[in-house]
Amino acid sequence: MEGAKVAVVYLPAEEEDAQHTKAQVEKNGGEILLIASDLSNSINCKDVAERVKAAFGTIHILVNNAGTRNEKGSISDISEEQWASTFRVNIDSFFYLTKAILPSMAQNGSIINSASVDSYIGVPSRLDYATTKGAITAFTRSLSNDLVKKGIRVNAVAAGPVWTPLVASGVDKPGQHGHGLGNWTPMGRVGQPVEIATSYVFLAANESQFMSGQTLHPNGGIVVNG
Repeated sequence: MEGAKVAVVYLPAEEEDAQHTKAQVEKNGGEILLIASDLSNSINCKDVAERVKAAFGTIHILVNNAGTRNEKGSISDISEEQWASTFRVNIDSFFYLTKAILPSMAQNGSIINSASVDSYIGVPSRLDYATTKGAITAFTRSLSNDLVKKGIRVNAVAAGPVWTPLVASGVDKPGQHGHGLGNWTPMGRVGQPVEIATSYVFLAANESQFMSGQTLHPNGGIVVNG
């Protein structure tokens, strides 16, 4: 999207990645606003919404992509603190930020939520993560039914294992097979970010105007039930 105006919210520890993104956007003639913030806090989400509105005015596209994940053996290994923290980051942030952004959203806007194949196949070593991703699918469908008559579309992307730092931290060691299916695909490899990005671009573009409440599945051939 050449010449686009983009706001990117990131954690302070992700400063290097944020600066790389900034360079790429500006290289293509775009304008970018970087905001270091923790979206698991509703007050921060309201602050982000106000700063983006002040910088760019009307918002046309919102991508909810905050996420955290920890590999554990089973439910007995997941502490109550980890369970609550995963929900705050992975689903509470989507609710807080969407609610804060909506007053500034264009009538033909598009909201895209990052779900995951984990909630469809049930990865036992990521029970809390997979559960939040299932909640994101339900959030997407319900929010779509709420906003579709206002002209705002809501969809999701349920990616399979993709070579990002989040996935690399839990990738298989030699002799292991997918941590209970979590990193296995029929294609025999994990995806690359560019192979997932096209799904987001499609859902943000006018070509997807007849699509809302749906989930795209770029996952390396894993067959799932919607």
